[in-house]
Amino acid sequence: MNSAEFIRLLDRFADAASRGDGKAFAACFTEDGVYHDYIYGPHTGREAIADMLVNLFHRDATAYDWRMFDPVVNGDIGYAWSLSKFTSTIPQFKGKDVVIDGMSRFVLKDGLIAEYRESVNGGVAMVQLGVEAPRIEKVLKRWAGWLRERPEVKAYLKR
Repeated sequence: MNSAEFIRLLDRFADAASRGDGKAFAACFTEDGVYHDYIYGPHTGREAIADMLVNLFHRDATAYDWRMFDPVVNGDIGYAWSLSKFTSTIPQFKGKDVVIDGMSRFVLKDGLIAEYRESVNGGVAMVQLGVEAPRIEKVLKRWAGWLRERPEVKAYLKR
């Protein structure tokens, strides 16, 4: 994939995510694509990815906007810095505005996303929501466990 193609894919991806268009969002992925979300976990296949966007992302947020910046692609791997913003609809955090930045990694196949991973400081989002410190600690410990259990991280730690 070249840079222009990657930019067009990222635009489709971010626009569909922002609109809450699960079908268009999932169409950015291969049939067996995997979206690894730092909050909601992994979702495999277009149906699961569309469901995650509509019934998790847009269930928990309104005024959602996600944009990609500074995209870089090298064959079947792409990266971009992202900014996203939303207003929480979760009852205990309803009306709280949040902005998040992150790094997104795309494994590409046949012009689509085969695997998506992100690195986001979710602690920053939780502070903006007003999450209490003990709950933040519990979530961060869970995320640390998820990281350490990933096969590629286990292989790295054995080096």
